[in-house]
Amino acid sequence: PGCGCRRPAPRAAAPAGAPPRSAARRLGRPLREAVAALAAERGTADAFRDLLRRHLTALTVVTTPAETAALMAEIAGPVRSVLDPACGAGTLLAAARGPRGGSPRELRGQEKDPDLARLAGLRLAMHGAHAVHVDHGDSLLADRHPTARVDAVLCHPPANERHWGHDDLAYDARWEYGLPARGESELAWVQHALARLRPGGTAVLLLPPAVASRRAGRRVRSALLRSGALRAVVALPAGVAPPHGLPLHLWVLTRPDAAAAPAPLVLLVDTVAEYAADDRGGLDWPALRAAVTDAWRAFAEPGECTELPGLRRVVPAIDLMDEETDLTPARHLRPAVPGGRALTRLERELRDTLGRSTRLLPPLGDAPEPPPAAALRTPQQGNPGAAHWATVTIGELARAGAVELHTAQTAGAELPAALPGDVFVPLLSPEAAGPPRVVTTAGSRPRVEGRAALLRPDPLALDPWFLAGFLRGSGNTRQASSYASRATRIDIRRLRVPRIPLDEQRRYGERFRDLAEFEVALEHAATLGRQFVQGTVDGLADGTLPPV
Repeated sequence: PGCGCRRPAPRAAAPAGAPPRSAARRLGRPLREAVAALAAERGTADAFRDLLRRHLTALTVVTTPAETAALMAEIAGPVRSVLDPACGAGTLLAAARGPRGGSPRELRGQEKDPDLARLAGLRLAMHGAHAVHVDHGDSLLADRHPTARVDAVLCHPPANERHWGHDDLAYDARWEYGLPARGESELAWVQHALARLRPGGTAVLLLPPAVASRRAGRRVRSALLRSGALRAVVALPAGVAPPHGLPLHLWVLTRPDAAAAPAPLVLLVDTVAEYAADDRGGLDWPALRAAVTDAWRAFAEPGECTELPGLRRVVPAIDLMDEETDLTPARHLRPAVPGGRALTRLERELRDTLGRSTRLLPPLGDAPEPPPAAALRTPQQGNPGAAHWATVTIGELARAGAVELHTAQTAGAELPAALPGDVFVPLLSPEAAGPPRVVTTAGSRPRVEGRAALLRPDPLALDPWFLAGFLRGSGNTRQASSYASRATRIDIRRLRVPRIPLDEQRRYGERFRDLAEFEVALEHAATLGRQFVQGTVDGLADGTLPPV
């Protein structure tokens, strides 16, 4: 009551075989009592929030993550009225009531799913909003707020809709910037948002990256630029919202004020590379949020928004209007070229690393000459000079208690906390996933791609470096691999190591450790070398470095 939600349609007749409604009520009584007890214990708002979260998770409803919603609300700023025309469960509207969004007195929303619309209305009413109006229906085909003019629109609209109403809405008054193409439903949502803004109001929409470059949307994008309605395009790293594999874009738009000249400038921000998820899959949200909001404030407030190469740039709208009108930020940002001092430091570090790599190169002991090609064609047992040990499998060592074996579907997932001496083993081929790695610091996790196993050897029975080195052997991984599919998978229990005394293991382990340190130094030198070459090329190409 009072939330603006429409009453549900009359109940349909119960299907055959269903219990009578009176019986259903009796079955629901324990649930109602449990919910009442939870509300009494935790408070109505907290109980509702927890039950809503569980409900959305159980139904796999796509929602905008809280951090992304808060970022959008912060860009919109403190306002008195907010609309979300595709509100779902009300996440963006709730964020507008948060500490970064301010305290709007009026929240409006619309959602095609009537159940989600009712839940959104209840959620916002419990959130303390003064006026909540949430209706169900399709905002493009049956707008329930046709006369509303709000200060801000926040929206994460459905993407790639083919049946959004292109034929039925051909002459709709909302298409001030041109009729969107049939495959450009997102640009219909953009214009709907602008149509519901008061002059000077701000809209923030979360859109797929293709909206910035699809050829079918070129005319609408050009019209948005020409009018000054489009103020900023921000490329976010993958993972900020579903679909999590795409680096989504934030579009910030303003309803042009007829009394003011249209803004001739557009802010372009690209956070995809610098703020991508780390090795553990998490985004650095504080740093990402600061980069985006600092750029927007510097652009929106009086003063000059300083260009940061590779991150942000203010571009005249006219420079973006060409045959493609591609608004992808990365296409228009200058590369982040290291300055002279930074390049000098990089060169010094590269020389030091190359020298360290040379010093770490382990000496190669005397090895027998390989047999001639003719000898390889004669039957023989093994290679001349090769050691022939009795071997034992990892499975046998695990059964004997000499090693603990833990496996997981992804690297680091569901594995115990790493201890010094543990060995991470990739379960794909070493060419695809890297070699086994020995943990040297408590709690660290060597980077291993894909499925992985953790081995914890008994230090009185096995040397970890000996174990990792022999597990990496090409012949060992070949005989323990499965070739039934495209991806070569390793059966960790079939890998073998020699059955030799611990003192002899340690001798081999020292050699394997030296080789591992040398390999790490080489990889670091290769990374520095690529950075140095690219930085020098960019400096020469843009004229900041002389060709001497």
